[in-house]
Amino acid sequence: MSLKPYRTVLALPGVRSLLLVGILARVPATALGITLTLHVVNAMGLSWARAGLITAAYTVGAAVGQPLTGRLVDRRGLRITMLLTTVAEVIVWTLAPHLTYGPLLVAAVIGGLCGPPVFSVVRLSLAAMVPSDQRRPAFALDSMIVELSYMVGPALAVVLATSLPPGYGLYALAVGLVVSGALLWWLNPPTQPEGQEIPQVAPSRRTWFSPRLLALMIAAAAATFVLSASEITVVATLQESGAAGWTGLAIALWCAYSLAGGLVFGTVRRPVSALTLIAAMAVLTIPVGLASGWPWIMLALLPSGVLCAPSMTAANDNLTRIVPPAARGEANGMLGSAFTVGVAAGAPFAGVIIDNWSPEWAFAGAGVVGVLAVLVAVPAYRRGHRPVVEDTAPEPASERVPEPATA
Repeated sequence: MSLKPYRTVLALPGVRSLLLVGILARVPATALGITLTLHVVNAMGLSWARAGLITAAYTVGAAVGQPLTGRLVDRRGLRITMLLTTVAEVIVWTLAPHLTYGPLLVAAVIGGLCGPPVFSVVRLSLAAMVPSDQRRPAFALDSMIVELSYMVGPALAVVLATSLPPGYGLYALAVGLVVSGALLWWLNPPTQPEGQEIPQVAPSRRTWFSPRLLALMIAAAAATFVLSASEITVVATLQESGAAGWTGLAIALWCAYSLAGGLVFGTVRRPVSALTLIAAMAVLTIPVGLASGWPWIMLALLPSGVLCAPSMTAANDNLTRIVPPAARGEANGMLGSAFTVGVAAGAPFAGVIIDNWSPEWAFAGAGVVGVLAVLVAVPAYRRGHRPVVEDTAPEPASERVPEPATA
């Protein structure tokens, strides 16, 4: 395996600093869910079910808010977006420790709606900074960075929530979000390809929201559905086998599978459809439950695990090829919402199967649902085929076609 594609991407101006800021800025976002959960359970003394409802409220807000903040990036630029969302998040999470359960539920929805678009902004900026033929290794690096963030963020949240006085975990989260927003505001990476300015008039959604994009969103939701369901099933399997203390190591090992897969996939030059990778990941998840004992289950997760980061990489790469630069902020937000919906649906689905049957059946059920979702998306993906969208410098004013009116 040659690392030349990665060296080439990292040599591009601004890419290294963007990826470094990306991993630092994402840690607070990945810590948010577990911070909220532990605050409700430990600081407020309420049930895990109520904690789950708070997290679900935040997730719903985020699913709605991501396309809106993405559109704000497209229309007003990165700095104003980061300023507004960071200020809103600080207000929400510094007030949160003083709220009772009902108001906290509302605050969680608002926090999700106003969440800084850290994940989509990094991908959007990579698409603007990296030539189209080098985006796969760039997005692969980004996917691996996301895995590292998820390895650090939740663990850090647990440490802070258990070592600080009640409520201070949310204060620490607010500080982290300020640092996150300030870093991206300071760096201010480009969100449009070089030579293209933020358009004064937004392109109509009718010109870029195609059946292909809808199919990609369905497949993206299927991917995170399978991963979310598998994660809670791994935890349940370890608890049932009396090996709950190995949970952290098991999740870290699973993340390592994904990192290895992303590293290899980034060097592949042939075009690969995200739907193909996601379908393969779902199929390979179905037989995991046949393994006996949790160490064998972790080994059985290897084939599907190595396809995790490649699936995310391909989804982001495919999106840049079917959506024009002027609309990619909103489209990235939509893709992020699809990922979020999948995560939100996967865990309770697996929980129902675990409670009524067994963890082994939860792996099979998640895989089957993932495969069926991709099969539903395939016809739209094929029917909505369009020429690849290339990032080119703007035409001279005399030759440029006027932008269509906003939808």
